[in-house]
Amino acid sequence: MTASIGDRLRLKQQLPYLKTADPMPMLRPSDLVSLDEVGEVVGLHPLDTVAVRFRRGTYLISLDQLEAANQDKPVDQDEPSDLEE
Repeated sequence: MTASIGDRLRLKQQLPYLKTADPMPMLRPSDLVSLDEVGEVVGLHPLDTVAVRFRRGTYLISLDQLEAANQDKPVDQDEPSDLEE
């Protein structure tokens, strides 16, 4: 898999720990990012590693541990909306 800045990705499986993308990285507990949370690629690093910004921080994660987030399909115009009265 390849990634570019701005791609939306999510974790394939829960990791044992997360490594922050700070100038002095540190290990954080894996429960800071849930499996259904979607993050945005904000940096590309060597060895197929990307910096992904999630709600609770930016972490360095290998591309083989990530998958593309499914784009939500647009609402069909034929279906009634809760906003219409």
